[in-house]
Parts: sequence; structure tokens; C-alpha cells
Amino acid sequence: MDNRLNVEDFLAKSKGGVIIDVRSPSEYRNGHIEGAYNIPLFSDEERAVVGTIYTQTGKEEAVEKGLEFVSRKMIAFVRQAKELSNGRRLCLYCWRGGMRSGSMAWLFSTAGMKTYVLEGGYKAYRNALNATVEKFRGKLIVLGGPTGGGKSEILSIMSKLGEQVLDLEGLANHKGSAFGGLGAGKQPTTETFINKIHHFLSHADPNRTLWCEGESKSIGSVYIPDAFFNLMRESTYIYMDVPIEIRIERLVKEYGNIDKNLLKESFIKITKRLGGQNCADALDAIEKGNLAKAAGIALLYYDKSYKTSISKMGKIVPLQTDEDNPLENAKKIIDRFSIRNH
Repeated sequence: MDNRLNVEDFLAKSKGGVIIDVRSPSEYRNGHIEGAYNIPLFSDEERAVVGTIYTQTGKEEAVEKGLEFVSRKMIAFVRQAKELSNGRRLCLYCWRGGMRSGSMAWLFSTAGMKTYVLEGGYKAYRNALNATVEKFRGKLIVLGGPTGGGKSEILSIMSKLGEQVLDLEGLANHKGSAFGGLGAGKQPTTETFINKIHHFLSHADPNRTLWCEGESKSIGSVYIPDAFFNLMRESTYIYMDVPIEIRIERLVKEYGNIDKNLLKESFIKITKRLGGQNCADALDAIEKGNLAKAAGIALLYYDKSYKTSISKMGKIVPLQTDEDNPLENAKKIIDRFSIRNH
């Protein structure tokens, strides 16, 4: 039986199995299919040696050198795979679905493990994102609105209520502004971030509503893939209109426990956009503990920037709310906009 599967079938098989990335450790670190374990056929150094021989001498010599490296590690590969497998099927991939994954699949199959290989490898998986995104055309709804409106909390509640919510900021480990990294850890690479999006969409139901928060192309240091970002701009965009007083109060609660020096550094980053005097006033307000005033100054910039970005969205639907009640707002949004309710 042919053990090579296309991307969709491979991901379906992987739900009841274990995904194994047989590429080198550095390739794996740069980005991999979500949930995959790394059993590298070659170390980074070995891969470099084999590649050099292939280029300078030829394929036959490179294969011989590769066999030399692998032969002494075969039993360790089998033991590691059996431990990870625990009786489940193995789903293997390399960069293009060629010799590395094929060789490891032969080894594991010979050792009695059920094994499948991703046709086209990791490259095919990366290229499949566009088709995966396209399944959600007409199903995506974007929740937007000026900074401080509580969109993230509302979407979190919607998720707990059973809705499909793609948490872009959570996957990016950043809140999407000059202040977005405060209190957060290290961001993933853009490649890893995109893979996380792909993983979520691959396991989501394209027949149900998909929700996400309105974002710019970049979230901190990572970038939303073009296919999904374009879909966001073409989808229904809920404009949450929240009074500025509520937004300032929410921002003070959100950032009130952050070290004031870190807050100052974030304001300094946007000095040119705020204007020198506004930035100086904000820094003075932080020093005096008047975070409400500092937040109001920050919103001068973000509200102006938001008006520019929203002009590029597709169908904009306003939603007025005069109270900071995330649960009620979440229910209101689901009742009014969810596809299943229409």
C-alpha cells in the first residue's frame, strides 16, 4: 500500500498518530508543523557535509556519506520512534518528502510501525495554507474597533461559549501595538506563527463562523500571512464603538501593574507619531502616577492610526456599546452576527 499522503490526508491521519519531522534541528527550530517531534536524520553538521559532497562530487558519494552517518544511529532512531509512537501511527515529513522521510519511513516500517509520509514534505504543507484559508471565505467575521474597547476579552469569552476564535495576538504572543509586548515573553518566528495559524484552521470547521480580532499586517515582530490578511480585509468587519472614558479605564487596568520605566520606553518609541510635547506630557503623567492621562494621550495616536486602517476594510458594520460588559457584548455579537443564527 502506498504510504504517501497529500497534505489534507496527512493532517487527518496525524490526528490519531504522531507527527515526526526528520529534518535537521535548525530546520525544525526555524518552523515546523504544529505538534511535530524532531527525530533528525542528520545533525546540522552532517547535513552540511552531505550537501557539500552532493554539490562538489555527486549524488552517489553523498548518499554513501549519508549512510555512513545514519548507520550507527538506526537503533536509536527506532527506539525513539517507538517511545513516541506508543502503538500509534507515525506521520513523517522532511523538506520535500524525498529521501530523508522515505528512508526513515522504511526503517520504522521495517521495525513494525505503521508509517505515512507527507507527499511534497514541509514545503507542500506551507504551500497548502492558501487553500486552507479559502475554505473560510464567507465564514470569517472580524471584530474591530479603537484601542481599549475590550475586543480581546470579548473574543476570549466567545471562545468559552463554544465559538471558533482564532486568537492572532495569543499565537503571536503580542497585543499588537507599541505597548503590545509589555508583560509578554518572546515572540515566535513569523514562520512558526504562520504554522500555528495553519494548524488552527486545519482543525477548524469551515461550515461554522470563524472569528478573529482586527489587526494590522504585523503583530509585533511577526506578520500575518497574505492569504489570511486579505481575507480579513474582505470579510465583515464589526466596528465596536466604545466611549473613550471606558477605553481609558480599561487601558489603565490592563497596564497599571507594568513597570513605569517600561511604559515610558513604549511611549518614547512612538515619539515622532505622538509629537514631542505629547510624549513629554505622557512621560510626566506616568511619573506622577496619572496613567489615565497617559492613556488618553496614547489614544490620540492610536485613534488617528485606526481611522486610516479601517478605510481599507470591506463590509463595516457598526456596533454601539455604552458599557464595559464583555459577557453581554459577546452574547450580543454572537446573536447578531453568527452564521448559524441566520
